[in-house]
Amino acid sequence: MPPKITHKLDLTGLKCPLPVLQTGKKLRQLNASDILEVISTDPMSSIDLPHYCNQHHHILLQIEQLDNTHFRYVIQKAQKD
Repeated sequence: MPPKITHKLDLTGLKCPLPVLQTGKKLRQLNASDILEVISTDPMSSIDLPHYCNQHHHILLQIEQLDNTHFRYVIQKAQKD
């Protein structure tokens, strides 16, 4: 069963480091265990967002490349920041 997305963030067109910065800002606004879907066109986001999640103990539930330019991430916010 896929995770229930509680929040969405479309970062289409933003370049590094903005996708990871905007994702971090959004995650700080959420409650523990909320699930955020992030859409990005920045190829570096496939490196930056998993690293950010690992450093901040968020759970990267899904990562997929939707097409040649769009990436989708599903992140569960950590229990504690």
